Amino acid sequence: MRILAAMSGGVDSAVAAARAVEAGHEVVGVHLALSRAGGTLRTGSRGCCTIEDAMDARRAADRLGIPFYVWDFSERFRDDVIEDFVSEYRAGRTPNPCMRCNEKIKFAALLERALELGFDAVCTGHYATLVETPDGPELHRASDQAKDQSYVLGVLTAEQLAHTYFPLGSTPSKALVRAEAAERGLTVAQKPDSHDICFIPDGDTRGWLAERVGIAEGDIVDRSGAVVGQHEGAHGYTVGQRRGLSLGVPAPDGKPRFVLEVRPVSNTVVVGPREALATAEISGHRHSWAGRAPQESAFACDVQIRAHADPVPAWATWQDGALTVRPEVPFEGVAPGQTAVLYVGTRVLGQFTIDRTVSAVPAA
Repeated sequence: MRILAAMSGGVDSAVAAARAVEAGHEVVGVHLALSRAGGTLRTGSRGCCTIEDAMDARRAADRLGIPFYVWDFSERFRDDVIEDFVSEYRAGRTPNPCMRCNEKIKFAALLERALELGFDAVCTGHYATLVETPDGPELHRASDQAKDQSYVLGVLTAEQLAHTYFPLGSTPSKALVRAEAAERGLTVAQKPDSHDICFIPDGDTRGWLAERVGIAEGDIVDRSGAVVGQHEGAHGYTVGQRRGLSLGVPAPDGKPRFVLEVRPVSNTVVVGPREALATAEISGHRHSWAGRAPQESAFACDVQIRAHADPVPAWATWQDGALTVRPEVPFEGVAPGQTAVLYVGTRVLGQFTIDRTVSAVPAA
């Protein structure tokens, strides 16, 4: 096949490209420039898509003997990922920018251009597995459960899966990938993995949002509506948050309180006891299927609500364009804007963005 290898500058994408070359495919490497701040440098494991990463990707491509290009997707990234991130927080939701990047950039904009240029597939260093079936490709978890990235790939459609290539999915551990990189003479063999949100490399999400959304003082209230504190912007809080609440009124039982809800219209943050974070039901309209859609309108599945959360057995219903999920054991700390990914065994069935949550502990 003619394969376009997305090379982030990390060890995973470099080894994935190397395996594609070794398999006999015609491979071209490409690094996506996602920031207009061209002089940005990485600090340890924080951030990604920096000038340092681009140079690392080029060195890896040179070592593999494949053509290499840098494509400027910064405008698309700004519109589809960064602006979406800001608008979601402004609306009181908690978005996942990695999901949006995969959906809008790596497996939409990049794949679209790759197909236009005559490539058969896009290769990435994600830890996930594709299984070919008579009904088309299925997306499954990786062999290494600790590195499994099928959750953030849950936004991929059947058509996109038909043009993707994940060479690392069957690798038992990340340590073996690093060892292979060293054997191949790739200088990124021991490069740290990137963490945090790539466009907020210092990790100060609240400060970053404050610069773009602004400061707007409001009330922090308990479930009865009593004011227990003040804040400088509801956008700086997420469901499940405990630290940094600066409450002026202690809870009657003396126990810590957590953020239960963010209300952007009234600029109010609702707090309460940990047990009130239990969620009995979630639902959403914006959904997609990673392959063949379920044939039944109600079905059993496992649901994962965060990239590193444990899957929870649940019952899902699909009706009037909306997906509703009721877990066997309540979820904890679910926020509108998060992504719920549905599994059947190791297979990713599909995903939806959570619009509505129902507490398992009604207010008194």
